[in-house]
Amino acid sequence: MTSTFDTMWAELEPIGRSADGGYHRFAWTAEDAALREWFAAEAARRGMSCVVDRAGNQWAWWGDPDADGPGVVTGSHLDSVPGGGAFDGPLGVVSAFAAVDLLREQGWTPSRPIGIAAFADEEGARFGVACTGSRLLTGALPVERALALTDADGVTLAEAVTRAGSDAASLGPDAEALRRVATFVELHVEQGRGLIHLDRPVGVASGIWPHGRWRVTLTGAANHAGTTPLDERRDPMLDLATLIQVARQAAAQHGALATVGKVEVTPNGVNAIPSQVRAWLDCRAREEAAVHAVVSELAGFTPTGESWTPPTVFDAALAARVAAAAGEPDAPAPLLDTGAGHDAGIFHAAGIPTAMLFVRNPTGISHAPAEFAERDDCLAGVRALAATLANLTSK
Repeated sequence: MTSTFDTMWAELEPIGRSADGGYHRFAWTAEDAALREWFAAEAARRGMSCVVDRAGNQWAWWGDPDADGPGVVTGSHLDSVPGGGAFDGPLGVVSAFAAVDLLREQGWTPSRPIGIAAFADEEGARFGVACTGSRLLTGALPVERALALTDADGVTLAEAVTRAGSDAASLGPDAEALRRVATFVELHVEQGRGLIHLDRPVGVASGIWPHGRWRVTLTGAANHAGTTPLDERRDPMLDLATLIQVARQAAAQHGALATVGKVEVTPNGVNAIPSQVRAWLDCRAREEAAVHAVVSELAGFTPTGESWTPPTVFDAALAARVAAAAGEPDAPAPLLDTGAGHDAGIFHAAGIPTAMLFVRNPTGISHAPAEFAERDDCLAGVRALAATLANLTSK
């Protein structure tokens, strides 16, 4: 198991990596195609069937989910945010294949099929909607809206899918794929410092904070930066500065997190006053009311919602079962919540029993090149995932 983990990690490492160590793995790009080929090859190497659902997600199966299912599925995603880290997403997919290897080494015969999933466009880095693949799959994202989403170059999702060689017309919910899933368990690198403080390598999610994304358009008047007096300017960048400050103050007041992390400036010239600025707000908190309170204080900026995920409270009995399987005999894996969104939250909202495992991140940093997990902790995560899969597929 350890050698296959190391080999898989080494194969993935160069795909989409930039000179600064960050990753740019966006949906329906050449990098995405390379990742999909890697996933299919890993499935084939293990004699697992590999299929793609109508939402563009990949599934590898140990066993036949149609004849002997529904099965227990694990996995995560392979795409990244701009300049993202190596572990967010891929750790869950690599660990899933490694867990299957470990179970086979142990001679385990599952009572039901085990599946591995790689979900499309989880980060939403290219088209703006997080968990696009799982939302499309479950029907949470209307297909008409999905196809019309555009990237920074004005390319629609439909056009991108077609250019990648897939059939955009067939994109949509897939009830048949969902029927094959009895339980979903996602392993993910922790995107915070909870396990550092607890001094444990592996934890179990109790829930995911509610979170959403909003778009704000600020309009001004284009003009020359060197000839327009300050008192005659209509500069939307000043409105952007106010928006950021108001969002920060509202978040502090209501116990939330608010971030303006993406901005598009038109015409985006050094010596030109902008005519328009578009900004995207990410807001999340433990309590749904806190998120809405922050957004309501931005009403004067007319924010337009682009995605929303309500609070996720994972089934306590399933979480306890996973914690017992993933922990030591006298010390179950600790429970902790997270402010980061995941495909697991979409599956939970669709009514599928869902759980999550976290692997310690010693930097506490995510969505950046410094994101990290020690090899020993990663292997502990594989063992915890394998134990969980064995528990959930025992007779």
